[in-house]
Amino acid sequence: MSFRIFIDGEAGTTGLKVAARLQAHPHVEMLHIDEAQRKDPEARLQLMQDSDITILCLPDEAAREAVALADGDASIRFIDASTAHRVDDSWVYGFPELTATQRGMIAAASRIANPGCYPTGFLALAKPLIESGLLPADSHLSVPAVSGYSGGGKSMIGVHDNGELAPHFSYGTNLSHKHLAEMTYYAGLKTPPIFMPSVGDFYAGMLVHLPLHADQFSGVVRADQLYQLYADWYAWGTLVCMGATCANDTNTPNMLAADALADRDSMEIFVFSDAKFQQFWLVARLDNLGKGASGAAVQNMNIALGIDESVSLAR
Repeated sequence: MSFRIFIDGEAGTTGLKVAARLQAHPHVEMLHIDEAQRKDPEARLQLMQDSDITILCLPDEAAREAVALADGDASIRFIDASTAHRVDDSWVYGFPELTATQRGMIAAASRIANPGCYPTGFLALAKPLIESGLLPADSHLSVPAVSGYSGGGKSMIGVHDNGELAPHFSYGTNLSHKHLAEMTYYAGLKTPPIFMPSVGDFYAGMLVHLPLHADQFSGVVRADQLYQLYADWYAWGTLVCMGATCANDTNTPNMLAADALADRDSMEIFVFSDAKFQQFWLVARLDNLGKGASGAAVQNMNIALGIDESVSLAR
């Protein structure tokens, strides 16, 4: 069986990565728009109508305009890789591993909002803790993180290639990063976390950290309990795995390379603690362009089309 897919915004960084994955997809025929018609509303709408799913790889406002072209037609199915619809309750949040029911909701949806890269890592760590009651919803959390410079799109890639990008820098210092809304909403937090994103001198990859003190938990916990919680939560997933065989054992790495999962569509979860279980360091590692963007869009597409969610994805 073959499905027709239109990528609106195929020339962008995320669009190109989606297209690369779909070129090797055994069940997909890609529909392309002529360059001269790229901004023609009628031509774009026709391709949306002709496709089984349209994947939007556009800036926020352009994504909203693209959806408006469909004028509420539910037969036109969208996966939006922008921030525009992530906390819109009329859209299904496209993080299949978030809850036990998320995959089924994605499969039935005509409007799917792809998660952000940083929120994917943060929610993978925070949601199981809060949902299980180990971490209170009124917790005040801090989230340091680092991403490859490709997360800044073509403009930041160009700055890097011109030799003008700092080797490491923080941003979002006004504490109002656009990812905060979905991080807070889907984690079930009452207060937005303090989010401290940064960019390193590597193309793709990401580390998202969640440091916690023992007294932030609702009860006494050990590292192996947290490890098992995540292992159970993601046991039925195909693209989220545990980064070591046992928390703090001899297989647990002393150093984590942020780019270790570059060009892959999976995510790893790590659990570290001190010897007395008074301090915990939880880490999610992923490719900001893989599980954090294009890979997630293809995973959602596969689920929405009713085929194996890992087809054409690298684990």
